[in-house]
Amino acid sequence: MTDRRQQLAYSELQQAMGDEQSRRQKTRKILSVIEHFRGSADLSGLTVLDIGCSLGWFAGEAARRGAVAIGVDIDVPGLARAARDRGPGPRFVCAAGESLPLADGSVDVAVFNHIYEHVVDPDAVMADIRRVLAPGGFVYLGLANRLGIVEPHYKLPFLSWLPRPLAHRYIAATGKATHYHERFRLLPGLRRLAGGLHVHDYTFAILAAPTSFAADDVVPGRAPALFGRLGRRARDIVRPLAPTYIWIASTSPRRPLGAILAVPPDSLTTAPAPRPPRASPDPAP
Repeated sequence: MTDRRQQLAYSELQQAMGDEQSRRQKTRKILSVIEHFRGSADLSGLTVLDIGCSLGWFAGEAARRGAVAIGVDIDVPGLARAARDRGPGPRFVCAAGESLPLADGSVDVAVFNHIYEHVVDPDAVMADIRRVLAPGGFVYLGLANRLGIVEPHYKLPFLSWLPRPLAHRYIAATGKATHYHERFRLLPGLRRLAGGLHVHDYTFAILAAPTSFAADDVVPGRAPALFGRLGRRARDIVRPLAPTYIWIASTSPRRPLGAILAVPPDSLTTAPAPRPPRASPDPAP
C-alpha cells in the first residue's frame, strides 16, 4: 500500500471526464440498471450518493429525476466545475470515500462506479458505504477486472497485469503518466470487496440486451446473440474473465423489479462483511 497515493484533480489529468456526450451516456447506463433493479425511473424522495463524482454528471441527472443528490470527491477543481455547471439541484462535498460526511443509514442509493482502483483503501470506502446505506438500500458497483486485456484508463494492453515496478516503467515509457496508481482485483477479491451485501450481477444481462441498458455503444453487435444463449452454469465458468462487472449490492435480500430479461441478473454469494477494527481501549486513569 505504500506506493498508493490520492489522485487529486483527477478530472484535469483525465480530460475524458469533461466529454459531455460520453459522460451523459455513462449516466444513462447507470440509471438504466438502477431503474431496472427498482422497477421505477422515479427517484423522488430518495437520497442518492455518487462517490467519486468528479464533474457531477450523474448527481446532476439524479437531482433532475427528483433525488436528493449528493456528490463527493477529493477532486477540488472538479467539484468547483460541478457546482458551477450542474445547477442548484445536487450538492457537492469535498470528502474522501472512507470518511463520508453522512449519518448512518441515511442513503438509499449509492454509486461507486469504476472508482475502487483509484482509491488508497477500497475496503475502507466500502465499509463506509455499508455504514451510510439505509435498510433496504443498495449500491451500484462498476468494477473492472484485473484480467481485462486493455487497461481502461490508459488504453495500454496488459498494463493492469504487471507488477507495480514494471507498470510504472511501462506507463512512463509511453509518456501517458509518470506512475501507475490504479490497482485492480480479480473476481474473488471483488466478491470480498462487496462482502456482506446481496449482489445481483447485471454484466451478462447487459451483454445480452444492451439496448435495454443504453450500452449499444460498448457491446459488439454479435454479443447479444452469443451471451443470450449462455445458461447460468456457462456464465459462472466465464465470469472470472469478464473485463468489467456491473453489480447491484443491497443491504438486504431483494429481487430486481424491472422487466423480465432474456438473461436475468445473476445472484452472487459474497463473503461475510469484514468486521470493523476494534477501538483502542481508553487508557487507565
